[in-house]
Amino acid sequence: MLDVSDATAPVALSIAVLTVSDTRTPDTDTSGQYLVRALEEAGHRCHTHSIVRDDIYQIRARLSAWIAEPAVQAVLVTGGTGFAGRDSTPEAVAPLFDKFIEGFGEVFRALSLAEIGSSTIQSRALAGMANHTVIFCMPGSTGACRTAWAGIIRDQLDSRHRPCNFVGVLQSGPSGS
Repeated sequence: MLDVSDATAPVALSIAVLTVSDTRTPDTDTSGQYLVRALEEAGHRCHTHSIVRDDIYQIRARLSAWIAEPAVQAVLVTGGTGFAGRDSTPEAVAPLFDKFIEGFGEVFRALSLAEIGSSTIQSRALAGMANHTVIFCMPGSTGACRTAWAGIIRDQLDSRHRPCNFVGVLQSGPSGS
């Protein structure tokens, strides 16, 4: 676990970003690019940013490798959470969770309601913990990523956020920080 005894000093996390898409490329992945910029602006490090096809086994393989890697403390997944064709992020990710963070999807949809109305019911945003790594899965639009990051994730990955945040329960990186 990370040492968060000095609550005034922010803890910089190592965060991986995964874009799930059959069509996005590094040049067109605006959602993944947004998340990388946002986490770096918040003082965290982007461990890696990858794009995988919307395929259950490719998603699981990439996430499983990051979950097993002590240097990765959090993963932000964008895409594949809807009901269209191959959307399979929840089916790929949920079996990997040791614990679900039910409140993430609930709060995301509540925030999103003000932005997109009842269409928010088609979001299957979810989050959980796996091997002391927190994983947040959100829709693939840049707007949805902004809503999730600014409204929920940024604070929950900030060691100074009170009354609670996830930093204290995340796996330590290679330096033990």
